[in-house]
Amino acid sequence: MPLSLEEIQRIANLSKLAFDESQSLAMQSKINSFFELVEQMDAVDTAGVEPLFHPVSVVQEIALRLQDDVADTGNHRAGNMQNAPAAENGYFLVPKVIE
Repeated sequence: MPLSLEEIQRIANLSKLAFDESQSLAMQSKINSFFELVEQMDAVDTAGVEPLFHPVSVVQEIALRLQDDVADTGNHRAGNMQNAPAAENGYFLVPKVIE
C-alpha cells in the first residue's frame, strides 16, 4: 500500500511540517520502502513457531525472574505526588494549554 505524494504532503501538513518537493519525494521513498519491508515480514509463514520471550532464549535456556502478579488496591497518592512539580489538594497542577 504505497503512499502517494499527496498523502505524504497531507501527513506533513497534519504534523505541522513543511517539505519542499525534493524532501517530500525522499520521505515518500523512505516510507514506502518501510511498508515494503512490513509486507515482506507479513508474508512469512509463522504457523507453528513459538514466540520468543527473550532474544537470548534462542541460544541458551534462561529463566525469567518475574514477580507474582498480585492486585494492589492501596492508596499511593501521597507517594505519587512527591515528585509533582506543582500539586494542590491531591491533584497535579499543569499549565493551561487551551485558551
